[in-house]
Amino acid sequence: MNFLSEGVFQAGHLLLSGNAETYSAIGATVRVSAYSMLVSLLMGVPLGFCLGYFDFRGKKPVRTMVDTLMSLPTVFIGLLVYAFLTRRGPLGDLDLLFTLPGVAAGQAILALPIVIGLTATAVESMDRKLRIAVISMGANRRQLFCSSLWEARHGIMAAMIAAYGRVMTEVGISMMVGGNIKWHTRTITTAIALETNKGQFGMGVALGLVLLAIALGFNVSLSFLRRRI
Repeated sequence: MNFLSEGVFQAGHLLLSGNAETYSAIGATVRVSAYSMLVSLLMGVPLGFCLGYFDFRGKKPVRTMVDTLMSLPTVFIGLLVYAFLTRRGPLGDLDLLFTLPGVAAGQAILALPIVIGLTATAVESMDRKLRIAVISMGANRRQLFCSSLWEARHGIMAAMIAAYGRVMTEVGISMMVGGNIKWHTRTITTAIALETNKGQFGMGVALGLVLLAIALGFNVSLSFLRRRI
């Protein structure tokens, strides 16, 4: 168990000494997760709202499909994205394979069903009398949408936390689509896998603690924002 205490010491040393390789992995992790979360939220929140708010034919099969996609293995998503982005794939001309935008695209696919499903759940749990009250006050469709979205804000934040946790801890997409290229597409999770395979358990623990600190900071920030609004 000495590697655990060694990992704690190394984590502090890597951060305080400004280790370039460590900060490169941290920077890549922060950028790719930010890109993927932005895309998944911009697409997922409106789609989840519509799925939870409106009744339409085929809603149950759609909801079942979304719930199923929430548990897709990351390596399967990585395989599909790799197949599309490879030179022989339909999107090969975009040159996104082994790039951070390519990894972000895969992670967005991973996070999107989570955002849609949990947003739909938050909207479905709203008081149905709210719609009647807002309409009776003369609100138009845009105002009705905004008021309903605001009412479901805490559930949407929970969806953000769940999606961010899934994105931050995934390995399969980053490894298969990004290629784990040093100084370029190596993220914290792929670096942990590499260092552990090399027998560098202390370094793996150190990078894991850094990842934990980033996730904790994100969750604390959202929790603070949730209390304020």
